[in-house]
Amino acid sequence: MWEESAHASEEFARISEMNQYLSEVNTKTRDYISTEKRIDRYNKMIKSPYFGRVDFGENGFNIVDKIYIGVYNLMDTRTDDIFVYDWRSPIASIFYRNELGKGSYKSPAGIIYGNVLLKRQYEIEDSKLKYFFDSSIKINDEILQEVLSRNASSKMKSIIQTIQKEQDIIIRDTENDLLIVQGVAGSGKTSIALHRIAFLLYEGLSSKLNINDIMIISPNSIFSKYISDVLPELGEENVEQLIFDDFVKGEKRQKQMENLITLQGSDKFEIKLESIKFKGSNEFVKILDRLLKYCERKLIPFKDVYYHGKTIQTGQELKNIFLNNKINIPIAKRLTRIENMILNKIYPLRKKRLEMIEKVVERTTENHMLEIKSFSRLIAIKEAGKFMKYIHRFTEVDYMEVYKLLFKDKILFLKLSKGIKLPENIDEIIFETNKKLNKGNVSYEDAAALLYIKINMEGDEKFREIKQVVIDEAQDYYPIHYHIFKLLFKNARYTVLGDFNQTLEKHGEKNLYDCVEEILHKKKSVKITLNKGYRSSFEINNFNQRLLSNSQEIVSFERHETAPKVKYIDNLTELNKMIYQDIAKFYEMGYKSIAIICKNEKEAKNIQDRLGCSIDIKILVTPSYLAKGLEFDVVLIYNVSKENYKSDFDKRLLYVACTRALHQLVLYYTGEKSEFIKLKDFLG
Repeated sequence: MWEESAHASEEFARISEMNQYLSEVNTKTRDYISTEKRIDRYNKMIKSPYFGRVDFGENGFNIVDKIYIGVYNLMDTRTDDIFVYDWRSPIASIFYRNELGKGSYKSPAGIIYGNVLLKRQYEIEDSKLKYFFDSSIKINDEILQEVLSRNASSKMKSIIQTIQKEQDIIIRDTENDLLIVQGVAGSGKTSIALHRIAFLLYEGLSSKLNINDIMIISPNSIFSKYISDVLPELGEENVEQLIFDDFVKGEKRQKQMENLITLQGSDKFEIKLESIKFKGSNEFVKILDRLLKYCERKLIPFKDVYYHGKTIQTGQELKNIFLNNKINIPIAKRLTRIENMILNKIYPLRKKRLEMIEKVVERTTENHMLEIKSFSRLIAIKEAGKFMKYIHRFTEVDYMEVYKLLFKDKILFLKLSKGIKLPENIDEIIFETNKKLNKGNVSYEDAAALLYIKINMEGDEKFREIKQVVIDEAQDYYPIHYHIFKLLFKNARYTVLGDFNQTLEKHGEKNLYDCVEEILHKKKSVKITLNKGYRSSFEINNFNQRLLSNSQEIVSFERHETAPKVKYIDNLTELNKMIYQDIAKFYEMGYKSIAIICKNEKEAKNIQDRLGCSIDIKILVTPSYLAKGLEFDVVLIYNVSKENYKSDFDKRLLYVACTRALHQLVLYYTGEKSEFIKLKDFLG
């Protein structure tokens, strides 16, 4: 363009010429990017062009189509012959959902019926065929066994070779506005969610869904990094991920968990626990809604507005205008509108006053003119500043001060909570919250409430373009969080995934999803349960189920390996030595992904400091609550003594930690072991 067209011009003909060149450059750029992506896909396909084949005969036709399935489409651009079908294509669903015999798939033209005559699976690695076999029923257990017995990596991988029928139904769902998945530990919830995103983007060619229209709400930054390779592996760019902590100012989720662990055994533990539950509840949301109404009617001190003795608007008139809110405009926007209305009325009067001053200046001698002009300008600025300060008393509202008032004025709190069931220790909750807020400390549960008030008062249009939201670890959120999601993502469909058995500070229950469904309130919604666990070996799964207080309908995948071990050590110094030895042993056995899971951050930091100077093997040391969603070949649980793991809260932390293991699980303790692992068949 620089060489062949004008650089700048005011002539219409030259501008038209520049636009023509620009259009050509943009077209070439798009072609280049498209070609680059295609070459990148071909390079990946050379290493493993396909993993499955289905022979399908459509009813009414004598031809049998041999359908090869891979990560991407591969076609002859001259003849449009398709050699390999993308795993997301409609016809590829036959591979995941149908047995030999009668089958069907949903095409753009409608449902196509026919017969599945062959299902074959391949393992191709670095352009070499390792093996293939024919399977008669589903994605055969043989290949699933082989894939699941592999060692874990530092990042989550795609599962397109082993997607099961029930998983494929979730991935390809386009009918529902709200899709809720309750899945046991290791059922592949997160993998399914990411493959669902890849599928929706593939479908998005017709529905106009693109990468910027999707948002993942991730539990923490460790988890975000862990899943960061899946979508690129499937040929898609990474979707934006947000952690709820990113939305709020104040204490983070990690700090909240640490506080709970530290406070255990004290009176403050119950106050903190009840405070978290109450402030996350639908009941508290009702109180906040009433507080907002109270703010509208009672807390905004509308005053009469004068300008040089002339009444511009009375306070009652301003209040009436403010309360006339038929289209539900947020408080802050209505107040800004009122401020602009006042200024628009004053502007002509102010202009007239300045003109009068200028006339006086014109009649003044030249010697004093500059001095008077400067003086009159100063008066005008001072008057404007004083006036703006006056009207800002009722056109600006601090949402933090509004929330503080709720706990500062107990009478107001009780008035706003009339008819709502409050916790028995509500007096202590009010006292502790007021004390913290006055010191400038905002707890995680208060941060969520403040965000709810802020969005309702000021509005938030930042995410209005988002069309699909994926919420993982759904059980970690309270009703107030879903109310916030509803406000932030007004126009979105939702995929919500969780496991109520992995709830930590509260008792997990199935009705959690009924609450989510009620709050998000979509036209079409469905709840699906995944009961089969694929992550852990049969022995580890069996061990984990005994940790649960409630019975769980879980089907363990039949992959038999070493039973979990529980090791007694005399003292913590010897315990550390034993862990070092076991890490070295497991590493020599070929396990590359090893984690030491501790109860809290302090414990994790102490052992990490010791490990840093005594072992070369890269391992992850993490508190249990940060391990959610991750998986490792080997999991070593630090100090499961009776003193360290004794409450229901501790038991849930232990369950989450144990469910991270694929192949090996070892628990160490000193003194007496926790009562949660006292059964004989737990001993290794």
